[in-house]
Amino acid sequence: MNNEDHLKVLNKINKEKKISQRLLSKKLGISLGKINYCLKELKKKGFVKIRNFNQSKKKIKYLYVLTPKGLQQKTKITIKFMKQKMQEYESLKKDLEN
Repeated sequence: MNNEDHLKVLNKINKEKKISQRLLSKKLGISLGKINYCLKELKKKGFVKIRNFNQSKKKIKYLYVLTPKGLQQKTKITIKFMKQKMQEYESLKKDLEN
């Protein structure tokens, strides 16, 4: 997964505390498998904590929480993303001027 996908997931988790992988997938337009992989990677890096908050016979629900390290990473990725977009804008602007 790329930083843009990680940023989308981190932002959505930060905004919606009780969100399932399936709902993340639907709201972000990212496949369920990719969401699952992304969450595992974010957990491995220490950016997200995953907690079981309700176990029923049909399914298990999880609570995804950004760690302080995750919030810091979200900020770094956002800044990097914005710098990249500004560079793209400047490049397009120069192309249009020529």
